Amino acid sequence: MQQPTAVIRSRRVVLPDGERPADVLVRDGRIEQIAAHGSLLVGDAQLTDLGETVLLPGLVDTHVHVNEPGRTEWEGFATATRAAAAGGVTTIIDMPLNSIPPTTTVAGLDAKRQTADGQTWVDLGFWGGAVPDNTGELEALHRAGVFGFKSFLAPSGVDEFPHLDRDQLEPALAEQARIGALAIIHAEDPAVLSAAPQVPGTHYRDFLNSRPDDAETAAVAHLLDTARRTGARVHILHVSSAAVLPLLARARADGVQVTAETCPHYLTLAAEEVPDGDTAFKCCPPIRDESNRDRLWAALANGEFIGIVSDHSPSTPDLKLLERFGGSGDFAAAWGGIASLQLGLAAIWTEARRRGHTLTEVARWMAGGPAELVGLTGTKGAIAVGCDADLVAFDPDAEFAVDPAGLHHRNPVTPYAGRKLTGVVRTTWLRGRVVDTAGQPFGQQILRTR
Repeated sequence: MQQPTAVIRSRRVVLPDGERPADVLVRDGRIEQIAAHGSLLVGDAQLTDLGETVLLPGLVDTHVHVNEPGRTEWEGFATATRAAAAGGVTTIIDMPLNSIPPTTTVAGLDAKRQTADGQTWVDLGFWGGAVPDNTGELEALHRAGVFGFKSFLAPSGVDEFPHLDRDQLEPALAEQARIGALAIIHAEDPAVLSAAPQVPGTHYRDFLNSRPDDAETAAVAHLLDTARRTGARVHILHVSSAAVLPLLARARADGVQVTAETCPHYLTLAAEEVPDGDTAFKCCPPIRDESNRDRLWAALANGEFIGIVSDHSPSTPDLKLLERFGGSGDFAAAWGGIASLQLGLAAIWTEARRRGHTLTEVARWMAGGPAELVGLTGTKGAIAVGCDADLVAFDPDAEFAVDPAGLHHRNPVTPYAGRKLTGVVRTTWLRGRVVDTAGQPFGQQILRTR
């Protein structure tokens, strides 16, 4: 469908090289020109003048668990992508597990694509999964357009997506190196986890002690050694422990192709503030202490993370065992996952501004970097000529208190409930069209192109 030409004007347009007043000309869903503020009047172009409201690039979230088909009561394509659009996210890449079937075969990918067709409010891509016994499937999945392959080094929490043990990791990475695929890894070491104290109950400190920093560092060290031997390109998912950062720096200096991400909950929440029994805060790896959070922010500012992504991993309230829903509040038994797809931008901006960071940095961390990770630079993640006109009108000064009832994801459980955040998404455009979450979805499925 051909879209009308539009000019979107703001005194605060966040471009890759900084923020400035500008006019953005959109034609046929792409950014055709960026010009001086007030200079563009193109025939019958529709003009949207945002005044002082910021124009951001649409965010790219490469770590989203949609869970459909198979566990649609946890989340689904319609609800997840509606939440994404409301939070300024215009592209998501779906994780291969928690759905049934998982995306470990071409048939599994086809099932997801057919299910998602016609019900996404934002653009959607897919990760494949590398699990024991599917090494022979990886090349076909890669050719089918997945953006890479996720593996766990410890149990994933669902039986249909088993983890790779130490003997299975090397052949899986070797095959991914051979076909030129990106390996994305949940890095916790099962031996360290097994040796850690496992104390059930409502005390968050007991849960934190059950997932120590050493679980991440041991897994990352082994992964980096294996990547060095195989030549695989690897990406460390959801880094929660700053203790892994020196390992990554040394590996990069040695020529290992490694990137890493972190998540809003590790950057905005801290163990000291998690109430006992409030299992909405449970995730694996866990939210750690304030000093660790400060080190993650320092690493982010120094360019040690390629980006910030949500790891949106919701479930039904009963699986979270929340006390306010009549559950036990047992951190050991509750499902580990945080739902934050709609809130990530506001949560990060609230903390980033407090620490003296800019919206240009936030756009790089949450749009440009994730787009680079999956090879979408030049199409997504930036306000730049030739890119899709995925744009967000963002009021950086507006404050709101998080009301779970106002969230679009299927089960409105969040550790941000009641928290005051700064920054409100006023409008989201996908390829130049305003996304109306009460209207009809027009998101597209995207495939890896390189």
